[in-house]
Amino acid sequence: MALHFELVTPARLVRSEDVHMVVVPGAEGEFGVLEGHAPFMSTVRDGAIKVYRTENGQPEEIQVQGGFAEVGANGLTVLAEHVEG
Repeated sequence: MALHFELVTPARLVRSEDVHMVVVPGAEGEFGVLEGHAPFMSTVRDGAIKVYRTENGQPEEIQVQGGFAEVGANGLTVLAEHVEG
């Protein structure tokens, strides 16, 4: 089982990959998303998105500034205002 994760800015598609889990810095606190998560929308605060490629793996951190996150039938899409790197 895998979660499809996309990270997008106004300028470009930064990531589009299947991963185990993603932890997003939401406005109300961090939230984790696995495959099969209920539909959900949140604003994203400045911070690090943590991408877990495997169940027991170490996360890769991606610094983002602002935006929105949407969990739907196609997985997780984060629309970030800015991505570091």
